[in-house]
Amino acid sequence: MNDTYITIAAPAEGVYRAKGSKFIAYLFPVQSEQEAKQHVAAAKQEHYGARHHCYAYRMGKDGALFRANDDGEPSGTAGKPILGQLLSANLTNVLLVVVRYFGGTLLGTSGLIVAYRSAAAAAVANAQVVQRTWDVVLTAKFPYTNLNGVMKIVKDEQLRVLSQDFDSGQCSISVSVREGKAQRVQDRFDQLPTIHTT
Repeated sequence: MNDTYITIAAPAEGVYRAKGSKFIAYLFPVQSEQEAKQHVAAAKQEHYGARHHCYAYRMGKDGALFRANDDGEPSGTAGKPILGQLLSANLTNVLLVVVRYFGGTLLGTSGLIVAYRSAAAAAVANAQVVQRTWDVVLTAKFPYTNLNGVMKIVKDEQLRVLSQDFDSGQCSISVSVREGKAQRVQDRFDQLPTIHTT
């Protein structure tokens, strides 16, 4: 099972100029469509004088969730070449916005495609690309007498603890586990007496 993906560690920028027009590209790591929309809205607010705010995003496994938007540019001249750069870098869980300030000279269809692609490529080239894992959350509920057994599993499997409650008679812990070993961790928890996992 492939439980890794390629994304970026932090936002990055790139710039491309053509015949007086300036194309500023902003690449963001994102986890949801809502987050992507907020970044697009922020770019429109920050660059309210710009003529176009075109973007593309890819999210989820194999970039299954994606969108490309030309924001008033001729169809296929902006969003598609931006998305193309995300595809060629195999990035997912990212948003790429390219803001265009019009320089007074029309670039034509091919010129626009080159400009948006080049600005997008510059942002991707400036980004710190990282590999991450697809993770799932497991929650275990257990009596206090099982605490040592549970914590041994957490340590052995190098799990990231999201929350824990050891104060009551019924203890609980939520951990983040990479998909590829989630079943093994679940099985180890289940082997402890009187434990319940979800």
